[in-house]
Amino acid sequence: MTIRYVEPLSRGYQRMRKALFPVDVKKWFVVGFTAFLSGLTDCGGGNGTGSRSQGRVDWEEVIYFPRHAWEWLAENPVWATVIAFAAFVVFVIVVLCIWWSSRGKFMFLDNVVHDRAQVIAPWNEYRAEGNSLFLWSLVLWFVFLAIIGWYIVHCFITVQALYETGGDLRLLIGPIVMMALGFFAILLVGGFIDMLLYEFVVPIMYRDRITTSQAVRKMLPLFMSQFFYFLGYGLFSLAIIVAVVIGIVIVGLLTCCIGFLFFAIPYINSVVLLPVSYTLRAFSLEFLGQFGPEYRVFTDSTAAPSGTVSTSGK
Repeated sequence: MTIRYVEPLSRGYQRMRKALFPVDVKKWFVVGFTAFLSGLTDCGGGNGTGSRSQGRVDWEEVIYFPRHAWEWLAENPVWATVIAFAAFVVFVIVVLCIWWSSRGKFMFLDNVVHDRAQVIAPWNEYRAEGNSLFLWSLVLWFVFLAIIGWYIVHCFITVQALYETGGDLRLLIGPIVMMALGFFAILLVGGFIDMLLYEFVVPIMYRDRITTSQAVRKMLPLFMSQFFYFLGYGLFSLAIIVAVVIGIVIVGLLTCCIGFLFFAIPYINSVVLLPVSYTLRAFSLEFLGQFGPEYRVFTDSTAAPSGTVSTSGK
């Protein structure tokens, strides 16, 4: 068994070309909507600049920020209530986004596998699989946030103890750098797990119509025996994403930043970048299919694009 990366990417790209070109505006917007739902919980966020404070930073204030923040909340119960309510609203929105995204991943996957543009049919068809993925995703999000929260608290406590012992801020540079690297490592591991779940476990769920737990049990032996191939896939995909980001920056600059406006609007962003997300989704399926017919999602019947466009039925 020979596992490759460029050839599956090339086949994914060819599937994208056949599916999206020549351009059918209606199909782009429909499939783009499912890609938008699928990517609701992907990493991202705003890039506001903020203002730079005048003068030097009071690092002692930074070190003791959690303690001062807690004391301020205790002294201002009204603001504490407002912040708690806002946090609850954000929590509800995040849970809804995870649910929509879990269902959307099967919608987008179905459109890629069968080269069609449907919304309602796959939303209803893969309800059980989407809900199963939602529960798993919710648990993983809570676990990840708990680990991140614990790590941040641990870092603040450690830095405070070192500062109170030595009293010299210069002695904290090394520990802080190591803590930052540890934080980055946690993010990398979390992103890798997220990739395995959505890039490979979801297609197995889709193909065999099974729950997330069953798909994980089927995927885990393959992952353990072919770990370095999947690690290579993650690094290869990361390189592609970096190249895409560089391309977006170049396009934005060449259009005098007007192009950035299209990339800043979430749904429009998904439509504009649909060739990229479509290619990457097909790439993951082609890569997974190399490990045997029991992992193959594309079939001969779906190899030739049909060009069907619908938002209601199959």
